[in-house]
Amino acid sequence: MKRASFADWDYWGRPVPGFGPADASIAIVGLAPAAHGANRTGRMFTGDRSGDVLYAALHAVGLASQPTSTHIGDGLELYGVRITAPVKCAPPENKPTPSERDNCRPWLAEELSLLAPTLRVIVVLGAFGWQALLPVLSAAGWRIPVPRPKFGHGVTVALAGPAPLTLLGCYHVSQQNTFTGRLTPAMVEAVLTAAKDIAGVE
Repeated sequence: MKRASFADWDYWGRPVPGFGPADASIAIVGLAPAAHGANRTGRMFTGDRSGDVLYAALHAVGLASQPTSTHIGDGLELYGVRITAPVKCAPPENKPTPSERDNCRPWLAEELSLLAPTLRVIVVLGAFGWQALLPVLSAAGWRIPVPRPKFGHGVTVALAGPAPLTLLGCYHVSQQNTFTGRLTPAMVEAVLTAAKDIAGVE
């Protein structure tokens, strides 16, 4: 259902592709398109409160051309970063299921495969993305430590494989986290700065 404030929008209502350059050295893996954000605009983290936090942080550390993301034609560019999600369609009640994650896994695997020649860092927003990502990386040839590393904010895991790859954990930029202060803009910026340093993005 549309919100009254978006009554004049024609919702995208389709799977949402990744956003950012195809030769990015940093990937950001989220959760799924928001019902009234990317599901409406057709671009990841665009037109919702989570995106407000993420893009402001990307801009603050020099990885985005502007601090806001309102619609596809707003001129936003990302520098050395591609944003994607393990689930490509907006899930009911914003809660993707394991079956949705598994059905969409080939798309995440293919996107990461295309990025592999330049990819050096993956910032994972939340435990769901972390759990979805590890099997994909394992299947692609990266060696996942045993026992598998647990998600946590600030967790850093270096993986050996086709090329050196570092995983960085970051709490998801959801309203539940940002409104309660569990995740602050400074915390997001710190993780993105670490990703930028490891990847060697100028």
